[in-house]
Amino acid sequence: MDVEYQHLPPPLQGGIFQAKTNTATGVVVLGGSSGRVDVARARLFASQGATVIALRWFGGEGQVPGICEVPLEIFFAATDYLMELGCRRIVLVGTSKGAEAALLTAVYDPRISAVIAMSPSSVVWGNIGPGLDGISWPERSSWTLRGTPLPFVSSDPEWVQEYRDGLVAYRGLFERCLQVHESEIEPATIPLEKTTAEILLVAGGDDALWPSDEFAAAIVRRRAASGLFTQLVLGEDAGHRILLPGETTPRSSLRAHGGSETADAKLGRLAWEYILAAL
Repeated sequence: MDVEYQHLPPPLQGGIFQAKTNTATGVVVLGGSSGRVDVARARLFASQGATVIALRWFGGEGQVPGICEVPLEIFFAATDYLMELGCRRIVLVGTSKGAEAALLTAVYDPRISAVIAMSPSSVVWGNIGPGLDGISWPERSSWTLRGTPLPFVSSDPEWVQEYRDGLVAYRGLFERCLQVHESEIEPATIPLEKTTAEILLVAGGDDALWPSDEFAAAIVRRRAASGLFTQLVLGEDAGHRILLPGETTPRSSLRAHGGSETADAKLGRLAWEYILAAL
């Protein structure tokens, strides 16, 4: 597929792969808390004939420096742009915090046709890094909608760090927060029973960063209770980082991800079959 890469027009930040022939499917690729604009993954999706945005949604010029009260309107605007280009099927592809954003966007934007959420969360969490005011603590929501912060599950400052392979493994922190702040779970739960978008979840059972396998199972149960089907692709030995065909995404040097090169790539290959169907 013959595509060209260009920078997005302001106020959007990032880039877009656009085929020289019109395509009906538009994809928005959202990276996680690393802040990476995932051009390589966007190129992979563009190779399948889609028009693909690799979006910078925090950390850019004029944007919130951390994942702190990020406006969901940023993601609505990406859909606006794809539809202006003639795309009619909009697919959001998010990883980790990007998956959290993608799932929330599908709830509040009925134009979303499908979400591919990799290493997802079933609830909204607090901020990672500072807001526009440069302040990281006290904790605030990761997201806002029409200027109002969304309810979130609080952190636990008393959690004792756990380690794996010399790196901090945060899975236990998130599991503890769900126990300590049980009353916050329902208000913070992403209400995916309210979206008509197709939902594809991809998670590793050995995720050491957060319990994405448990989050994914919770999403499946909640939607099933409303009579909605959710596709879940689970790799028992895979970690937080899922490698789609051809990807060589490096491991984090700051936190444990779990899994292995082999298991992460195996899950990515399996998921790719379902991803192509979603496209």
